[in-house]
Formats: sequence, C-alpha cells, structure tokens
Amino acid sequence: MKYQFRPQGVCSQMMTVDVEDGIVRELQVMGGCDGNLQGIAQLVRGRKAEDVIELLGGIRCGFKETSCPDQLARGLAAILAESK
Repeated sequence: MKYQFRPQGVCSQMMTVDVEDGIVRELQVMGGCDGNLQGIAQLVRGRKAEDVIELLGGIRCGFKETSCPDQLARGLAAILAESK
C-alpha cells in the first residue's frame, strides 16, 4: 500500500513509500539531495520496514536533529503502528 507523508525539519518536501507485507517495495522523495535520496531508495527497496527503521533511525544531518533517512524511519514506524 502506498503512503505519503511530509518530512519535518529537512530539505525533502514529500516522501511516498510503498509498503507491502512489511517490506518496502518503493520509495520516492521529492526535494532534498536527489542523488543521495535515489541511493537510499535503491538501498531500502526489498528490505523489511523494521530493518530500515533500525538502520536509518537517529541519523542526523549536520546540526539538525534529524535527516531525510531519519524522517523515513519515523514515517515507516508510523505506518507500521497504523497497520497493527
């Protein structure tokens, strides 16, 4: 199922993630560092959402309290909580 959310405190403007049976099938990010976010999208494709949360949660961008990867982890955590 596709979910869309607005990251907070980062450069990216919108994240669309397709999660099916707890697996990240696709990630699209609007805004932010295009090359890095395309790389992250490739790396998370096919992984368990729980693993992505564990790997990316807590990553910071410079002096910010969060990052695009951290925002993805937070979004996935909300999706998993909602689906239970």
